[in-house]
Amino acid sequence: MTRTRKRRMMNQINVVPYIDVMLVLLVIFMVTAPLKNPGVVDLPNADKTDQLKQKNTALVVSVKLDNIIELDNKKMDKADLLLAIKTAHQQDPERPVVIAADKNVKYGDVTSVMNLVKQNGVQKVGLYFNPAEK
Repeated sequence: MTRTRKRRMMNQINVVPYIDVMLVLLVIFMVTAPLKNPGVVDLPNADKTDQLKQKNTALVVSVKLDNIIELDNKKMDKADLLLAIKTAHQQDPERPVVIAADKNVKYGDVTSVMNLVKQNGVQKVGLYFNPAEK
């Protein structure tokens, strides 16, 4: 008498081949990604940049030692600075403000001026610095 065994159906999926395929694809993408050309950047012409500079000339706020504040080379206190920035911002809301501070000025003095400018609704606030010499 021969015994026959009934085979059960497998109810599990073998995922090892799928993992192998995914790892191969991952390696292919990792190798080819740095080779992709990022594209061409459309840089403005000299005429366009001159127009942009004339349109959005930045207000320069200088913070000097002993907390002396100047706006476009005119000494003023924080109340006068607040008024001048408000009027300039009402005339051109897109006009940026650049803060130039002496390197010996305390960090807290610079951030207080920056906060004052930001509280007036100026969205474009930056810090002016000299690039490092090589």
